[in-house]
Amino acid sequence: MMNYFRQAVVKGDFLITAEIMPPKGANPDRMLTLAKLLKGRVHAVNVTDGSRSVLRMSSIAASTLLLQQGIEPICQMTCRDRNIIALQSDLMGAQALGIRNILALTGDPVHAGDQKGARAVFELESVRLLNLIEHLNAGTDASGNRLSDGHLDIFPGAAVDPQLKSWSSVQRRFERKLMAGAQFFQSQMIVDFDRLEMFMSQLALDAGKPIIAGIFLLKSAQNADFINRHVPGVHIPDEIIQRLASAVDPLRIGIEIVVEQIAMAKQYCQGIHLMAVRREELIPEILEQAGILPIEHMKNCHKLSA
Repeated sequence: MMNYFRQAVVKGDFLITAEIMPPKGANPDRMLTLAKLLKGRVHAVNVTDGSRSVLRMSSIAASTLLLQQGIEPICQMTCRDRNIIALQSDLMGAQALGIRNILALTGDPVHAGDQKGARAVFELESVRLLNLIEHLNAGTDASGNRLSDGHLDIFPGAAVDPQLKSWSSVQRRFERKLMAGAQFFQSQMIVDFDRLEMFMSQLALDAGKPIIAGIFLLKSAQNADFINRHVPGVHIPDEIIQRLASAVDPLRIGIEIVVEQIAMAKQYCQGIHLMAVRREELIPEILEQAGILPIEHMKNCHKLSA
């Protein structure tokens, strides 16, 4: 069973992941076409679970489709839409389908999405979901009952946002997720690299778990302005917006900015997570410009140096 991502974490490799959204409908062709472009360029493809509460195909179904193409997924699982029974059932189903990497998330509020009549569940939040995974991995359910048909072997991760205004909140949430068993951390979109350095040096350096910095491709000044208005906790600096606004080709400048941000993230973190919403086909080019080798090439280098 594939688990190259876990192996890379254990070896201490610099981790490369990228995000893909499941289809809004039953046809997965576009998602699979984009994911195939990432094969050999990333350690795993992160599959969103109703990001921004917008209706899309199940992240478990989409992750299974990726596995069938030989692409390792990190399957996001949110607490927004499921009670504790459904969460356990889905985790068992994910395991049976070959999915091992789960990113445990609380989930975005439903009012942010496109299903205005939906009711949120939120019986658990991300820390309690991590605790639940720990129980299932140990062979018991949430009520302490033994799993008669085998324990799980989920590799759990969590989100972290070093840019929260309250530093005590950043510290408390990070430490609680560490205690709950998170084995890797993916950050929210990073725009304040001074704050990222502070987080790494003061909180994460001795934690022993990799921090994967979220890097977002800005396609235009309008795109950056939309994020500033609609994504809580993110403030894209005016100089970046002006740089995009004055560009003849804003997308090219957006790629330049991402490459620069990757270089900064490499100074502090153990990996990068690329988000190029609706332009995922550009991720291989971005990695090339950033000087990041294909994963297969890196594997060969490890063999030669062994």
